[in-house]
Amino acid sequence: METNKRLILQVTIFLVGMCSIIYELLISTVSSYFLGDSIKSFSLVIGFYMASMGLGSYLSKYFTRNLILSFINIEIILGAVGALSVPILYGYFSYSDFDGFRFLVLLLVCIIGALTGLEIPLVTRILENDYQLKENLSQVLSLDYAGALIATLVFPFFFVPVVGNLKTALIFGLININVGLANYWFFRKQIDKKPATVIRLAAIILIGFLALFFYFSNDYVKHWNQNIFKYPVVYESQSPYQKITLTKNGDEVRLYLNNAIQFSSRDEHRYHEAITHIPLNNIEAETIEVLVLGGGEGLVARELLMHREVKSVDVVDIDPAITELALNNPLLLDINKRALSDERVQVINDDAFNFLGQSTKVYDLIIADLPDPNTEVIARLYSAAFFRLVKKNLAAGGTFATQATSPELTPKAFWCISKTLKEAGFKYSLPYNANVPSFGNWGFFLASDLPLKKTYQEKVDTKSLTNEIYRRMQVFPKEYDYSDIETNQLDQPVILQYYLDHWESLNYEKR
Repeated sequence: METNKRLILQVTIFLVGMCSIIYELLISTVSSYFLGDSIKSFSLVIGFYMASMGLGSYLSKYFTRNLILSFINIEIILGAVGALSVPILYGYFSYSDFDGFRFLVLLLVCIIGALTGLEIPLVTRILENDYQLKENLSQVLSLDYAGALIATLVFPFFFVPVVGNLKTALIFGLININVGLANYWFFRKQIDKKPATVIRLAAIILIGFLALFFYFSNDYVKHWNQNIFKYPVVYESQSPYQKITLTKNGDEVRLYLNNAIQFSSRDEHRYHEAITHIPLNNIEAETIEVLVLGGGEGLVARELLMHREVKSVDVVDIDPAITELALNNPLLLDINKRALSDERVQVINDDAFNFLGQSTKVYDLIIADLPDPNTEVIARLYSAAFFRLVKKNLAAGGTFATQATSPELTPKAFWCISKTLKEAGFKYSLPYNANVPSFGNWGFFLASDLPLKKTYQEKVDTKSLTNEIYRRMQVFPKEYDYSDIETNQLDQPVILQYYLDHWESLNYEKR
């Protein structure tokens, strides 16, 4: 076999190795975005992908003629399926139930895995006349694995945050199809004229279609967003950590992270007054130092700064994209009253677990305004180990307040937090809940080594919080008491499953 022929196949193996892994990562990412539980999503995708690759490898023995033609056809089909996998999943999610979405995810994974499994055996057999089997196979596999390594490096650090999932799928689909077309051009003399014409026409049509789709991809995403979100999208970005979306309808602004609502300007004061003024009510000190875990949009800081005795507020949020948005976006600046720019506030972009583990500073009040525990990464921030770190960073007699999901929609997750706080060593804990119309009844916990006040003294002018309302916040229906709940441990995040039992009801917003 000529050197040029061998070289084109080697470059092909490297590129298709990249493409296949990118498709797998994309489907896993989209699945975890929409369904939560990234461990389950990635495990299922990897498992079905590998099994399907095995099936494809087995089926390759039935390809006995026109190996080059078969390989080119597979690359074109794989490119088309891979490119359209993300837009298909996006579109299907807008109208489907979760079971249907899960089935489609696994179906796409199986198709891509089977096609990928066919590649290496076919290339190995195409090269067998030029190399001994051992040398041939080792070179094919090493190039394929090298392509996979490059894909896993560029995907999280460049393509997801800079390009986005949809455009990434289209780009690598185009690469896959062009690889097939390049092989057709190079090996065209070995292919019969009639199938060669069909291949060339199919590849050109697909390239044109995907290029046009790429050009209009922003319009597709905009239309998809209008189906997913209740109100018009005015801002959207993808950080390395999450998808950030702002919607606006009249005077109402909403923030979504990974399509889950975080607040509505119409009623966010109910949530943020509950998580700030109530814990501050338990602290009798002339000067108070506060740590906020999460809260990068600045709304907790806004409420804290209403109290003159609050001398410093450290806001620790892992995502710089959120804090930058809160510091610069006019819509958020109007809502957070430029709280993050206040001289008393210090913004720290770090993981909450890591920050607490390394911090030697103690605080009078620590507030955890963190996302719901819908992935194992976030679930660890509700573990006994995490709460022990919180306790380590609390001054003697200090107070800890955390959002605790909805006691109505996710009661097991809510009461799991209660039990975990006790496991972490807090002598006293107090549950309370607030009605926030934009996303329902919401729960909180106070925790301390000193008794917690069950009355509220109005020290600042709030929009809704009063002593009478706080008294009602502490009332829970009898059926909300789950005595058999397990504690949430770092190596066994049971809260994740408790939460995901109600995932569908939390993430299907009524439209």
